[in-house]
Amino acid sequence: MTDWDDGRTPPADRPPSMGRLMEQVSEQATRLARAEIALAKAELAEKAKRSGVGVGLLAAAVVIVLYAVGVLIWSAVFGLTDIFGPSVPWLWLTALIIGVAMLLLAGLLAWIGVKQLKQAARKPESIDRVKDDVAAVKEGMKR
Repeated sequence: MTDWDDGRTPPADRPPSMGRLMEQVSEQATRLARAEIALAKAELAEKAKRSGVGVGLLAAAVVIVLYAVGVLIWSAVFGLTDIFGPSVPWLWLTALIIGVAMLLLAGLLAWIGVKQLKQAARKPESIDRVKDDVAAVKEGMKR
């Protein structure tokens, strides 16, 4: 086992000093904290990406719903026109089918967008790990 920075092994009869042990604990705690912070940054970046995708899909769903409402209103107008005087008999039914299909697509996009936002809203796992690490260090210091 090497305990010294230059690679030498300490003599078997002499264990590392308390100062050296405290230095090692400090170095390892610093390394662990930096690694956990880097992991938290990566998790937050992933959450931001998921949130962006979710918001984009919801915006697309809103735009499609607005167009679908326009198409449905247009189909209602043609349907009422057909009742009073059939000029183009199948046009309103076609518009109605297109409007319903657009609403179904918007619903699917909204469902996927909400699902993405819910996944992004979860608490990062690294926060729990940092809390566990702090608790373990505190417990170790009590001994």
